[in-house]
Amino acid sequence: MKSPQANDSWFQGVAARDIHMEQLKKAERFNGRAAMVGIVIGIITEGLTGAGIVHQIGLGPLVDGYAACRTQFLPFCF
Repeated sequence: MKSPQANDSWFQGVAARDIHMEQLKKAERFNGRAAMVGIVIGIITEGLTGAGIVHQIGLGPLVDGYAACRTQFLPFCF
């Protein structure tokens, strides 16, 4: 027969794992909702200003350079 201490440590381990999984679920749910809000705000801003999401976060010149390279507007490609 198992000792009461071994049984208690097993229950504590199971409880700790359950608590961790619940915290992980809450964090993932929050991250997903924050991402959805960010995308909606980016789309609304794009509709109002005409600047795409990539330009809004400051990566516009990188995308513009790639587009110019792909359409042969630049004499060199990176």
